Amino acid sequence: MNPTRKLHLVSIAQQLVTGFRRNRSSSPKPLAHARGSVNPAVTPKLKTAPPSRKGWLNRSVIGMSITSFLSDAGHEMVTAVLPGFFATLGMTPAILGWIEGAADASSSFVKLGAGWYSDRLGHRKRLAAFDYFLTGTALAPLAAAVSWPLVLIGRLIAWAGRGLRSPLRDAMLAESVAPMYCGKTFGLHRAADTVGAIVGPLIGAGLLATLPAPSRSAPFRAVFLLSLIPGLASVLSFMAMVGERPRPENRSLRFWGAVRDMPKSYAGFLRGTCLFGLGDFSHTLLILAAIQLLSPAYGAVRAAQIAALLYVLHNVVYAASSFPVGNLVGRTDTMKLLVTGYLLGAFTAAQLASLMFVRQAGVVPLAMIFALAGFYLAIQDTLEGVIPVDMTPAHSRGTAYGLLGAVNGVGDLGASALVGSLWSAVSATIAFDCAGALMLAGALLVIWNWKHSSRN
Repeated sequence: MNPTRKLHLVSIAQQLVTGFRRNRSSSPKPLAHARGSVNPAVTPKLKTAPPSRKGWLNRSVIGMSITSFLSDAGHEMVTAVLPGFFATLGMTPAILGWIEGAADASSSFVKLGAGWYSDRLGHRKRLAAFDYFLTGTALAPLAAAVSWPLVLIGRLIAWAGRGLRSPLRDAMLAESVAPMYCGKTFGLHRAADTVGAIVGPLIGAGLLATLPAPSRSAPFRAVFLLSLIPGLASVLSFMAMVGERPRPENRSLRFWGAVRDMPKSYAGFLRGTCLFGLGDFSHTLLILAAIQLLSPAYGAVRAAQIAALLYVLHNVVYAASSFPVGNLVGRTDTMKLLVTGYLLGAFTAAQLASLMFVRQAGVVPLAMIFALAGFYLAIQDTLEGVIPVDMTPAHSRGTAYGLLGAVNGVGDLGASALVGSLWSAVSATIAFDCAGALMLAGALLVIWNWKHSSRN
């Protein structure tokens, strides 16, 4: 080789080595990328919770759990005594069924718009705080009710607030931890939520037993007013403790476009959930059934107190089951667990129908039914909160939760109205048997869609 050319090549090699070492020891500016491409060196990464217990049990998770505890304590102290209040006003099961169905439907239908709107805005906290305020204050005016219209208005406003906040809160929960911890997070939240639903009915039943009763309805009216205390406290705790991860706005997100973009497997899951929901009646009707079954032996007021305590048992089982159920996520098939809960729901309705057929029951068999109802509801609520995380994209998760809420709303309205109407027009046995049949059909449809999606 020509000596001059050889020296030239050696010089080039030395320059390359020197440049490589300089680059290793310095932090050069990243190269500009073409428009629309992604440069991993400069793309900001979302902070996710580290894979540790400290990572998932963070301030926001704790704050949302405390908020839900307080909110549920407020509205459940009203829910537990409401059937007894209806009895003092002479309202029929059909009226209660339609009011509960309409309230549940208002809660669920607004979830769809709220979830999509939060995906579009990029923030959720302020809207969720306002919704907690609606729920915490709208039931107090029931203290002035002398017939069903004011009760209906109060329940519609309060439950609309619940519906608006639910997809926002669930999306915030899902975003506050790493995906692997969503089961634990939702399980803990549902458990704290239901501890409030235990405390609330206990307070309601205790107030009914201790407050002066110049009239049959006076203690109930006092309970409605006192529900303001935990209701307003829930708003304060949410604002003070819950943080929110900033996300870019997505003003181009169109409602129907976001709905159409949902995966087909998720649409199939929603169909089964809707059919199950058409039989999943409001458990306020369960309280009314207990009052009717216990009244011959205990009298109307005492039966209402016992029914409220049975509802406490229902919520204790729910709270005790929610976290263990959530902890099973990732260890076993989520859809199998959900179907198990659906089948337990159908069995619970059938057992209640059998008690209504004989038209009397003791506290023990009713306690078993309330406990079963709490257990299947814990499975249902916890897993329905987790499944959208696995089946839908993160950028439209609020819409996914909203769709689930709207589908549940169709079921809530249909189930409570159907059971209440059949109860008044035909019999309670037929009403709860029909509910159980619809729950069973929904469970079978979820199984079919799940197997069909697995094959594809």
